[in-house]
Amino acid sequence: MRRRAFLSAALALPWLARGERGSRERASLEALVRRGGVVLLMRHAATEGGTGDPPGFRVDDCATQRNLSDAGRAQALRVGAQLRSMGAPIARVYTSPWCRCRETARLAFGRAEDWEPLGSFFERPDLEADAAAHVRKRILGYSITKPRGNVVMVTHNVNIAAVTQLSVAPAELVVVQPDGCCGVKVAGRLLLAQ
Repeated sequence: MRRRAFLSAALALPWLARGERGSRERASLEALVRRGGVVLLMRHAATEGGTGDPPGFRVDDCATQRNLSDAGRAQALRVGAQLRSMGAPIARVYTSPWCRCRETARLAFGRAEDWEPLGSFFERPDLEADAAAHVRKRILGYSITKPRGNVVMVTHNVNIAAVTQLSVAPAELVVVQPDGCCGVKVAGRLLLAQ
């Protein structure tokens, strides 16, 4: 009986350690965000079904695009509330000109500035390299001119993947920093909309 209990406890230790390590990493990442000076790459919140946009969509007409669902609107509000309760300073918010990104930014942060390089290239993969280069260049610029808070960039999964090599969930944030030379360093990921 003792042997079985010992074996069960020994097998559980790696899982417990992993959970504890995950909590420490989350706390460390939240402290980094509270200090400010990082970039939060945020995927727009959950949308109505499908991927990409309907045929014939226009960026200047929300009725032709795939837009946020009610659940997505609630996610965006939760992300903003979580960051505020964390005490995370937000210096600037940039957004893709797509309506689902603008609405996510407005609900989460109350403001946003359109920035074309954050626009989706899902339908135009030939634009990926140029868009990703512009985003990296802006992030690298923050190693010279440090923002007074965090900079948020609300965009699309394809854009985040092009910069970080990560695929993210709706409303998920990837915390990045300039690496000091020529690239972007991923500090971690935050799912605050749960």
